[in-house]
Amino acid sequence: MRIDIWSDIVCPFCYIGGRHLQLALERFDHADQVEVVWRSFELDPGAVNDPQADLTDQLAAKYQMTRDEAEANQQQVAEAMGAVGLEFNWRDAHPANTFDAHRLAHLAAARGLSEEAQTAFEKAYFTDGQAVGDHRVLRDLAVGIGLDTDEVDTVLTSDRYADEVRADEDRARDHGISAVPTFVLAGQYSVSGAQPVDTLVDVLEQVWNLTEKSPLVPVSGPAGESCGVEGCD
Repeated sequence: MRIDIWSDIVCPFCYIGGRHLQLALERFDHADQVEVVWRSFELDPGAVNDPQADLTDQLAAKYQMTRDEAEANQQQVAEAMGAVGLEFNWRDAHPANTFDAHRLAHLAAARGLSEEAQTAFEKAYFTDGQAVGDHRVLRDLAVGIGLDTDEVDTVLTSDRYADEVRADEDRARDHGISAVPTFVLAGQYSVSGAQPVDTLVDVLEQVWNLTEKSPLVPVSGPAGESCGVEGCD
């Protein structure tokens, strides 16, 4: 069973939701038969990379709240992350454009390092306060998980994998996805938001039973000629 996850690297609930899925899979009997595919989604495609920008001020302006209210909101998110073993140092976090990080995530996926890239980029942003829109930071992170230095440089100095990022975003629109995280199981069952672990375990079991255990339903009328292990009709 495949699970496609649309998420953005700077989305706190994507970070929490991804962790919840990990914990749910630890309780799922068929986890070894689950493939997780991370899909690109930009919460703010027009975001400017400014390592001096203050995330709290930006949130206060965006949601029309006071700075104290924004700080309280960030602290609540940090506590939710801490409850599942994640660390959010929100005072050190800075807004960033994530398009190039998503492009590198596609390179990582092509080299079998998708989970490693997702973990490295999210930790860099939420825990380490790094500027994940800065090419130097992205280069160090990508090489640090085992990606080839020359390949990383080629991606960062070109538009390689831009089409793949846009394709993910187009597919999100086709699915009606406008918020993340959104989990799509077996290509047709969707779950939105950072759902509790128990909920995700239930969803995994339900979808598994629907897709893996149910008999196929013929949709084209009587069977035509065919071959089986004992010969051909």
